[in-house]
Amino acid sequence: MISPNSSVDKSAKLGKNVTVSPFAVIYGNVEIGEGTWIGPHVTIMEGARIGKNCRIFPGAVISAIPQDLKFSGEESTVQIGDNTTIREFVTINRGTKDRMTTAVGSNCLLMAYVHVAHDCLVGNHVILANSVNLAGHITIADHAILEGLVAVQQFVNIGAHSFVTGGSLVRKNVPPYVKAAREPLSYIGVNSVGLRRRGFSNEAVLQIEDIYRTIYVRGHNVSNALNIVEQEAPASAEKELIVKFIRDSKDGIIRGITA
Repeated sequence: MISPNSSVDKSAKLGKNVTVSPFAVIYGNVEIGEGTWIGPHVTIMEGARIGKNCRIFPGAVISAIPQDLKFSGEESTVQIGDNTTIREFVTINRGTKDRMTTAVGSNCLLMAYVHVAHDCLVGNHVILANSVNLAGHITIADHAILEGLVAVQQFVNIGAHSFVTGGSLVRKNVPPYVKAAREPLSYIGVNSVGLRRRGFSNEAVLQIEDIYRTIYVRGHNVSNALNIVEQEAPASAEKELIVKFIRDSKDGIIRGITA
């Protein structure tokens, strides 16, 4: 159902059973999947590609041009997966020539006042709580949770199944499976509760905990710790992901536990 009090460009492509509420504005070069609900006063601008069965709440602005002085009008996009909920006054900006898209995956929850800047790539099942702010070019892997008022510096990577506590400033990469807190942001343990809720076995959780004890607790520098993990830890998908993430983190990862 499209409200007569909304404004929908004739070139926009809307799937079956899309609801467009009063005073919503949908520009041209927009695609919206079937069953998606567009709330009142939502603005969806050129380049938006929105999946099925999403819910976008009042005041959200999707696919506005980047807040980046280097942007030169390239035809970039915002891509949003299926079953994602975008709450009040969320802003998601288009990509630039770096990645040409800003993407939010499927089954995500972006709470009120979240900002996702240009060229961010957010995975599936990610939760960004109220007023999380992402600068440009950030990558967040699947099942990560960022609590309210977290601010993430540009080009940072946040690993899968990680948990960042509220009010944190994220200046370094956050490895997968960890909990991060304090100022400056530090490793405070493995996200074991979250992992078990998502079906990780006790054996897998214990191995992850042992790997991070080697990396963060036993007094090794990161390079030596990774060598020890590669040589001594049993093979597993979790070990492979941790080692690859840290080796690829050329600008470093969050610090270890300090007194």
